[in-house]
Amino acid sequence: MQKAYITSLYNILKADKNVISCLSDSGTDYDEMIAREFPDQCINFGISENNKVAAAAGLASCGKIPFVYTTNAFLAYRSYEFIRDDICLQNYNVKLIGMGCGLSWSTLGSTHHTTEDISVLKAIPNLTILSPASPKEVEKCVESAYKIKGPVYIRMGMSNELEIYGNECHFEVGKNRVIKEGKSATVFVTGSIISNVIAASEKLALENINLKIVNISTIKPFDNLFIIEESKHQSNLFSVEEHNIIGGIGSSIADVIATNNLPCKLTKIGLNDCFAHGYGTYEEIRKMNGLDVDSIYKKIKDNLN
Repeated sequence: MQKAYITSLYNILKADKNVISCLSDSGTDYDEMIAREFPDQCINFGISENNKVAAAAGLASCGKIPFVYTTNAFLAYRSYEFIRDDICLQNYNVKLIGMGCGLSWSTLGSTHHTTEDISVLKAIPNLTILSPASPKEVEKCVESAYKIKGPVYIRMGMSNELEIYGNECHFEVGKNRVIKEGKSATVFVTGSIISNVIAASEKLALENINLKIVNISTIKPFDNLFIIEESKHQSNLFSVEEHNIIGGIGSSIADVIATNNLPCKLTKIGLNDCFAHGYGTYEEIRKMNGLDVDSIYKKIKDNLN
């Protein structure tokens, strides 16, 4: 996903001299390439995320379009007040890009995991929140964020995420997308964990349990109408997210169900009001916390039975 982001940003920087890349010593070859080719459009703030977000607000007040890129946890949590007061309260045209959402900083533990960002950021007015599921969707999200006149937050994985789309990735802000049809239950999912959900659905299909998989790539504005329409055809709904189930997409779906008195059951799969535990590879951490393919398969099967 990092490569997809940098490729998209490169094209935007080339086309618009008002776009500014704001970095925090991430030190990748991609950062060096952009700094070398666009020296007047690249600012490295060092390990100073709060200052960077505040400076981005200042740049936006002067007509620039800052793309603020850093580790997801440091952006969403450390800089929260600056995002709220300096950017969203002023409704400035700043793009916030968090790299390494969910459990993807697997070896560094809970201090680097980003498993509450949806909860805390979706409550801020004026902020559009995008959660791409694959590299191709990252490209679409970055392009869409550039076109939006106002604050945008994109939460994305770190590297080596599986591509779920073929030749074309159809993306529209505020709209969910059906990835797979099925009649046994509907599973709503956000982020790169969708690849695990697809793999779990293939195992369930061998037992004649056919899941409809829906990709929620826009967290805010939330596609309420899709949930309402889906409830007319399906009574068993699931949400799967690499995030605390309190305040995540499951909570947004539950809000729609309660507000509209919908006749369906929702089962939330994610972190159950806890910090993720353990250290290891990305998939090892997912397994330790019940978010690997086998765990998702079992939880869906048990609830349907």
